[in-house]
Amino acid sequence: MTGWDGSSTSCGSLFMAPAACEASGPGDSGSEVGGALEQLLRDIRACRICRDRPSGTSFPHEPRPVVVASRRARILIAGQAPGIRVHASGLPFDDRSGDRLRDWLAVDRALFYDPDKFAIVPMGFCFPGYDEKGSDLPPRRECAPAWRARLLAEMPQIELILAIGQCAQAWHLRDLRHGSMTDTVRNWRAIFAAGTPRVLPLPHPSWRNSGWIKKNPWFEQELLPALRGEVRRLI
Repeated sequence: MTGWDGSSTSCGSLFMAPAACEASGPGDSGSEVGGALEQLLRDIRACRICRDRPSGTSFPHEPRPVVVASRRARILIAGQAPGIRVHASGLPFDDRSGDRLRDWLAVDRALFYDPDKFAIVPMGFCFPGYDEKGSDLPPRRECAPAWRARLLAEMPQIELILAIGQCAQAWHLRDLRHGSMTDTVRNWRAIFAAGTPRVLPLPHPSWRNSGWIKKNPWFEQELLPALRGEVRRLI
């Protein structure tokens, strides 16, 4: 089931909060610290746990994990899961939603895809397929427990996390998350001030959310200027 942001309305039950997450997963590497992130990314890109050991329904196609990470990026984009176009290209946010997100950030494609500027780590690394109504399924539940805590631990330099959609907010906000997406995003000032790294909750940049944006003018008038200021400071 999908919510107004294009994400699962049951994400809180699908993803464990970081404090409860097991840090272990398939493909543990014995690399030294200097190569640990690189080895971890190779392991993630070779991951097939959703196909070989699915939790729940079987995976509908060959997995193609899509993730961008580095030890220099200071901004982490925590999205939901790739769509079909990203599955085909292997480039995160390579669609109209990405165009809108880049507009929100006030950056061009060159900056957005510079791994020294932005890490892009969705809650699910692979396109999960469609439900019976033709909508994207929520991120697979195998992915985040296996990889997320380990990958984030390799990027201690991150200063700002953009939590896009309900699943990312369930993981990164924990008790700061409100009952509805609107209330969570509306409370962005308190959430932003609450901890380190700082977190800004955002709706999904899907063009299907244009109506929500019109109904909530504070998003463009108040939150986006603050977001753009933080992006300018950090890149």
